[in-house]
Amino acid sequence: MRCPHCESENTRVIDTTHDAKGGIRRRRVCEDCNQRFSTYERPVLSTPLIIKRDNTREEFDKEKLIEGIRLACTKRPVPAEEIDRLAGEIEAELQHMTKLEIPSKIIGDMVIDGLRELDDVAYIRFASVYLPLGNLNALRDEIDRLLEKKGE
Repeated sequence: MRCPHCESENTRVIDTTHDAKGGIRRRRVCEDCNQRFSTYERPVLSTPLIIKRDNTREEFDKEKLIEGIRLACTKRPVPAEEIDRLAGEIEAELQHMTKLEIPSKIIGDMVIDGLRELDDVAYIRFASVYLPLGNLNALRDEIDRLLEKKGE
C-alpha cells in the first residue's frame, strides 16, 4: 500500500478491524515518514443497470445519488452521515436485487421513502421534482397528506 503523504510503498499494518457490512479497516503506518492512515477493503458487488425514463441505460452512480439527496437537503438540519447512510442502504438494496436492469423509478421511490422519514422539507423538495405534481394545488395536497400522517 502506498503512503498518501509521501508516496512510499514502505508501509505496515498496525491494526485490523471488521465492520458490519463485511469490510475490513486497516490502520497503517508509513515506515519512511511515520504518518498514519487508514485503508478500507470491501467486497465489490455489482449493481444493476438503471433504465432511465427515455429508455437509455446507465451504470448506477452512488455519487450521483448522494448529490441528488444532498440537493434536497440543502440548508436543512440533516447530517451528512444520514445522507450517506440512506444512499448506502439504497445501493445495498439494489445489489441484493437479482435483476440485471431496473427502472430509475424504483430508485426514486426508495429516495422518496427515505427522505419522508429523514426530513419533511427535503421530502417536499424532492417530491416537487420527482412526483407528477403539475401545479401548486397538487403540491399543497401532498403537503396536506404529509401533515395528516405526522398528526396520526
